[in-house]
Amino acid sequence: MIEDSPMSLAALAGLALIAGLAILAWVVSLRQHDASLADRAWPAFIGGATLVYLALLPGTGARTWLMTLLVVVWALRLGLYIHRRNRGHGEDRRYRQMRARHQPHFGFKSLYLVFGLQGVLAWIVTAPLLAGMAGGRALGGLDVAGAAVAAFGVAFEAIADAQMAHFRSQPTQRSRVMDRGLWHYSRHPNYFGEACVWWGMWLMALSAAGWGAAWTAVSPALMTLLLLRVSGVRLLEQDIAERRPAYRDYVARTNAFIPGPPRKDPA
Repeated sequence: MIEDSPMSLAALAGLALIAGLAILAWVVSLRQHDASLADRAWPAFIGGATLVYLALLPGTGARTWLMTLLVVVWALRLGLYIHRRNRGHGEDRRYRQMRARHQPHFGFKSLYLVFGLQGVLAWIVTAPLLAGMAGGRALGGLDVAGAAVAAFGVAFEAIADAQMAHFRSQPTQRSRVMDRGLWHYSRHPNYFGEACVWWGMWLMALSAAGWGAAWTAVSPALMTLLLLRVSGVRLLEQDIAERRPAYRDYVARTNAFIPGPPRKDPA
């Protein structure tokens, strides 16, 4: 648990920064009538808290800078990708449905239903960064393993997103299902890469503070749960299956999350 005063101060400062960014994003969303701006703010929440921890925690220098580098690269890449993907398309369909369900006064409600909730979740996700940057142990093999897993996750997610962006840019492909590249082995390779980032960070937290940092597994566990059961696979696939019947065949032959060889055609 968070016991040391430097960790407590850093945790509260990180939460305060996220709260400020969430309120700012909410105000902009009211002007633009677009609650899906929360998706663009998500990397900024985590990246901003990471920089706060870097400034306030006196942990081992090499690990601190390595964790910061990985998160900053992750945040910049993901933030730019989401911005480019959503630019000019208005509010995402999922948020439009949420808006319809929570009328009247969704604008105000979105402060806590969307931006506040995502801010708290982002803060929880930063737990391994907090423990890792505060830990006093020397850089070790577990750090190397964790950094490798996290770096793999960043690259895997970036490649998957680039492949999907290229697919969507071709007008002739818009009625088809993307099942090439990494998407041939997983229906959501970008989500798999995202989960790897945070499990890698957790390994580095363990290296920094031993099993005293085991509690930070709440971060990758929460991220994996969100990706699989909440805002990721389940919600997205329900929407896709309704719009594209061919997606059901893709589901039948392709793993949902962990990449693997496609199954034979059930027919």
